[in-house]
Amino acid sequence: AGSLLESLMEGDFEAVLLSPLVLAMLTGDGSCSEGEDIEAYLERRVLLYLTCATNHDQTNRELAVMALAVSCLHMFSQSNWTGPPVSIRISDLLPPALLSSQPQTLVEAIHSSLLLDGESVYSLVANPLLLLLARVIFTKCSSKMDSLQLLPWWTLRYINLHQQILEACSPQLLILAHSSMDKVLKCQSLLSEHSNLAIQFHLECVYTSLTYYEYQPAKEHIKKAQEISGLNINMTGALGKRTRFQQKYLAQLILEVKRKHGQPGQMDDEASPTPTPQPSLPKDYSLADDTVLDKINLAEPDQYELPDLSAEEQAVILGICTDFQKNNPVHKLTEEELLAFTSCILSQPKFWAVEVTALCLRTKLEKGSSRCVERAMMQTQALVDHFEDKNCPVTERLKVFYCCQAPPRWAVQKQLASLLTDLGCISSALLIYEKLELWEDAVICYERLGQHGKAEEIVRRELEKKETPSLYCLLGDILRDHQYYDQAWELSGQRSARAMRSKALLHLHNKELQQCVNCFEQSLKINTMQLGVWFSLGCAYFALEGYEGAAKAFQRCVGLEPDNAEAWNNLSTAYIRLRKKNKAFRTLQEALKCNYEHWQIWENFIAVSTDIGDFAEVIKAYHRLMDLRENYKDIQILQILVRAVVENLTDSHGEQAVTLQSKLKELLGRVSSRHSSDCEIWRQYALLYGDGHSSNSEDNEKALQFLSKAHRCEVQAGGWEKEPGLFKEVIKRAIDMGEVTISCSKKKSNPTEALQMLSSTRLSLRSLATKAKV
Repeated sequence: AGSLLESLMEGDFEAVLLSPLVLAMLTGDGSCSEGEDIEAYLERRVLLYLTCATNHDQTNRELAVMALAVSCLHMFSQSNWTGPPVSIRISDLLPPALLSSQPQTLVEAIHSSLLLDGESVYSLVANPLLLLLARVIFTKCSSKMDSLQLLPWWTLRYINLHQQILEACSPQLLILAHSSMDKVLKCQSLLSEHSNLAIQFHLECVYTSLTYYEYQPAKEHIKKAQEISGLNINMTGALGKRTRFQQKYLAQLILEVKRKHGQPGQMDDEASPTPTPQPSLPKDYSLADDTVLDKINLAEPDQYELPDLSAEEQAVILGICTDFQKNNPVHKLTEEELLAFTSCILSQPKFWAVEVTALCLRTKLEKGSSRCVERAMMQTQALVDHFEDKNCPVTERLKVFYCCQAPPRWAVQKQLASLLTDLGCISSALLIYEKLELWEDAVICYERLGQHGKAEEIVRRELEKKETPSLYCLLGDILRDHQYYDQAWELSGQRSARAMRSKALLHLHNKELQQCVNCFEQSLKINTMQLGVWFSLGCAYFALEGYEGAAKAFQRCVGLEPDNAEAWNNLSTAYIRLRKKNKAFRTLQEALKCNYEHWQIWENFIAVSTDIGDFAEVIKAYHRLMDLRENYKDIQILQILVRAVVENLTDSHGEQAVTLQSKLKELLGRVSSRHSSDCEIWRQYALLYGDGHSSNSEDNEKALQFLSKAHRCEVQAGGWEKEPGLFKEVIKRAIDMGEVTISCSKKKSNPTEALQMLSSTRLSLRSLATKAKV
């Protein structure tokens, strides 16, 4: 094991894989059982090696297997993420008898073993056997390697890589991730003694949690990583210039990074990676714009100077940036804040993984800006080309690689194609998509070019070469024909979640709701982590009026993505239909936490709050709706609120509604100022002040004032004089106003004021009497 570990530390992963010890472990006598698949064969060979050891040799063998698994992961990362390309022939590692006994080709057999929860592997992933071997060691042989403390941590790294090559989230991998994280957290001695390792571990947990929509655990891990790093990271404003011709310094958004007092940086004995020489890193293109500066020219640059950041510290800033991006909406302000993060990280180019991830993020943010799109294009092309560059060795590229979530090479190439599409270079983008075998994107390009027949032709051509479930699904999408989804389903051995998902969506499009629900449920049996499918299933149940099913679907939705405001809102609607008003109220509160600006959610919330009798929340919600909608008005809710306060009803918390009188007066004041011509609002306002029958003379005068306004609005509205029923109501209310006037005038000490009050009402009544005669 010593020589293997030495090769591993030197970055010579090929030497580990081709060492006599590993070749003997994997090939043995060259025989294999009949019908044995590749995964079962690898498991048998590794377990045989681990169990045939003497007690004296056991630890040595465990270390050798661990060195093999780590080398496989590193080499798989090199093949698909970091580069430079790997030259090893994987068939050299396996006996010819196994290769010839496979019913499918070697790659198909490996892909089949790596398919999890019905989610297939990206077709062009390089050297998938390396990942499969790592998977076998970490998941099937781990019970024989209990003495290795770091095994669960490397298992977490394997999970992260495997998930990134799958079409969608895998529940199997999530369960394994949870148990791996728990095991590492129990190794407190390891994490407490090596703060740089603790930071790396917590950052890896952040990315894993975010992948599976677990936003709260991600927040806890990022907080812990920042705490250990001792960094204070804040968004702040600083005076600076952003353009070449700017005369005055103006406030600019920047990221301020300071070390906490007493923390000079990483401790001397910490094994933090040393920076990579800048010429070996990908080139960071300057903006080269005639107006906008490459970076902000600060008035006081020394005040905001960054400390010399270590690898882990840079990774922490990048982790906070990613967490921020995932937890905030796509918005211009969010983009500005994210660009402050990338500017900060890119100002100290030191580590390949940090640099590439930050450059990719900046490119995504800049592609919508006419001044920056050229740089975005050149930068993405440079990153694509850098994969082949042999000047930067893999040992440099792998520094803090696992705690940065750098994109795989095909994702960077896809980003380049997306940029080309945005710029209108659809034919160039199409060439990239075809080369990457991203047929779905290629089909979209053909549709944009108006070559609809070509889209079908290219998929049929690929099917002639090799039939795959995903290609049949794509053909079904193009032709909108169920038979192709059925073929995909059968070809996958009824394991393709995508086939049932697509079939369900076609049923939904054709309004065949029951079949749609059945197909969605079959897809979700295979993979329960399909957020969009749970949402669509809930909507389909709504259309069928199956509110129990809708509630369950939206519950799973918000379980996967707790900040999905629309799912919370729909869940509350399901509860309303099921007459579970209190549950609806709580779910709407969650929906509003996620989206405070959504007026439709507020309308649902005000209705439910009124139904359950939470009058304080109703008043708050009414104010918010007035903030969001200029002409918002709901007379019925105002009537309920006034009645509750006047009759002193008990609210849902057991409180007396009369305590809300002052708040309701404030609300009605605001409503009446905005809708001053609505007679019913003035009547409710008068009612709140006792309708002229209060023991308080001031309240009676206020009520009279509002009754007079209500009367004027009603008379001016017109139409009532032609309807006898309405006419009688107007007369009755006018007489009531007259009685209140007489009552108020008697209590006036000043005869002039009393006379003025009576004259005003008399004038109104006389005008009404004239209309009655007509």
